[in-house]
Amino acid sequence: MINRLDLQYFKCFESLRLPLCDLTLLSGGNASGKSSVLQALVLLHQTMREHEWSTRLMLNGEAIRLGTVSDVVDKVHGRRTFEIGVVDSAQTYHWTFGGDRAEMSMLVDRVAIGEAALEKPELLRYLLPYEVGQASPSLAHRLRYLSYITAERVGPREVYPVEDRQIAPVVGPAGEHAVSVLHWGRDEPVLDELAVEGKPKTRLRQVEERMRMFFPGCALVLQQVPQANAVTLGLRTSEDTDFHRPVHVGFGLTQVLPIVIAALSAAKGDLLLIENPEVHLHPAGQAHMGQFLAEVAQAGVQVIIETHSDHVLNGIRRSVKAERLKPEQVAIHFFRPRAAEEAQVLTPLLDRSGNIDTWPEGFFDQFDKDMNFFAGWGQ
Repeated sequence: MINRLDLQYFKCFESLRLPLCDLTLLSGGNASGKSSVLQALVLLHQTMREHEWSTRLMLNGEAIRLGTVSDVVDKVHGRRTFEIGVVDSAQTYHWTFGGDRAEMSMLVDRVAIGEAALEKPELLRYLLPYEVGQASPSLAHRLRYLSYITAERVGPREVYPVEDRQIAPVVGPAGEHAVSVLHWGRDEPVLDELAVEGKPKTRLRQVEERMRMFFPGCALVLQQVPQANAVTLGLRTSEDTDFHRPVHVGFGLTQVLPIVIAALSAAKGDLLLIENPEVHLHPAGQAHMGQFLAEVAQAGVQVIIETHSDHVLNGIRRSVKAERLKPEQVAIHFFRPRAAEEAQVLTPLLDRSGNIDTWPEGFFDQFDKDMNFFAGWGQ
């Protein structure tokens, strides 16, 4: 598991040391830095995945496109460099990247593993020194094969392309490979801890069962398109109806499906990053999403989510209260715009009853503010 992410001069952060847990929730106002935390990990993933032997950090690729060096270096304190650090249970890894402000990739100026550091490395594999024996293969694997799902997920499609597993091993940032991942792994078992009892433990049937948590009566059918590398996805939300094309069953279903497929395709130790898992979900479904992701984390898949939903938060709190997840397995971080007199990130704590020890100004408190407004309307 990745226990901490360190950033220096990256985007809106002068310096950040962010603890990570089995399940980490990032909240806060818009443009406060939540997405930047995910993007730092995705940059490492993208370079390791697409450029195995690169000595440069690729700012633009299939997973994410961040522009030039000037777009990613802290405008207030940075110049042409920033640092990303990752701490796991075995070791500490820090990279320093540099480049001219107009460049679209950055040279690895320095990589440090524990106390050992290498300046201007000439040979790297997965951004790690090839000849350093203590370089953790598990960290490289975890970052290379992480699943990153953005808030802008693909909608319903007539047909879905089927890609080779080596090309599309995960669902993709927009969920564009989700149906392909489900198709190839339809008969593979899911983690025992995530298998719904009484149902076949295969990925297709378990995905179908989990989708019913959000959409009662949901059923799925995948059919290969003859003489084509594509499949159709049939959906229904009641046993009394036929299967329909995705466009006829509501947008929310196709937004949730990539998250469920990614979670049930993961192995223990894998890393799952999700932006706004609540998109297009009814409040009750958002709470179910929080509970589902808590269950995924408890099964051994590390989950980091960015959310604006108090319902997702409360779903996680309910899971802690129900003892399906320990409070120390959850990290909640509230981000605020940078100000000299205030901490940029606050970390409220959960107790075993799911209670939060402090509610900072702006932390899921808009409902109370609105109710206070209406309560004083007649005064």
